[in-house]
Amino acid sequence: MLFAIMAYFAFSLLDAVQKTAVIYHSVFQLLFVKYCFVLILSLIESKRKNNFKFYISNNIKMQLLRSILSIIESGCFILSFRYLSLADAHSIASLTPVLVVALSALILREKVSLKIWIAIFIGFVGVLIIMRPGLSIFDTKSLIPLAGAFFLSIYQIVTRKVSEKDSNETSLFFTSIVGIILVGIIGFNFWQPLMEYSFLFFVAMGFLFSLGLYFQIIALSMSRAGIIQPFHYTLIFWAIILGYIFYDDFPDTPTLIGAFIITISGIYAMYQKIK
Repeated sequence: MLFAIMAYFAFSLLDAVQKTAVIYHSVFQLLFVKYCFVLILSLIESKRKNNFKFYISNNIKMQLLRSILSIIESGCFILSFRYLSLADAHSIASLTPVLVVALSALILREKVSLKIWIAIFIGFVGVLIIMRPGLSIFDTKSLIPLAGAFFLSIYQIVTRKVSEKDSNETSLFFTSIVGIILVGIIGFNFWQPLMEYSFLFFVAMGFLFSLGLYFQIIALSMSRAGIIQPFHYTLIFWAIILGYIFYDDFPDTPTLIGAFIITISGIYAMYQKIK
């Protein structure tokens, strides 16, 4: 649990850095940097585990799909930080665990009880409270983190299937290689001139992203996913604190209420699923 807390704290710091970095750099530049560091992490992890065939996958098609989903969901979240506060983006994105449960039932045909479906519905109500569609305060840009949550949930489901045959370091390796190639090709036309402090942004992002992934790997290797997953909601807590410290942003009352509803419904749904 300690490693899970440290992992999500590292991810929160990463998002705080990305919120400023995305103003001066394209999304593709930031993704390219992150995947370069993921490649380094995959090499370190493979050496630590003495896995010298980490580049061989037993399910190459699923690895490619997983890597593409990683690019899409990461791009959505980075872009959302350009337009929304950290708390707003993370509150909407916190629907991810709830979506994972719902899509597991639809895609993997996993059995989901009526109680869980009710919790999933309540989670969506929490998102509606935050987004407030139909009101003048509704911002279409809030759909960006919602799309990110949707693709992240599919990514997690695909990751679950891939992990049945491939190791973590193999998945990290394919994610990094596919990410570097695709983002590099697409991002070539969207490259923006680097600033004097760009290097600091890139190093901070790469370090925090790798640290978060590494802590997450350790946490999942020491405990069941059902125990680790609820700590995903600490991202909202850190987002509120870091957003206030660095950007003077503080969520309004409906956002806080919606985030609370999503958190409770998500934890309840996961608890019902694993008990």
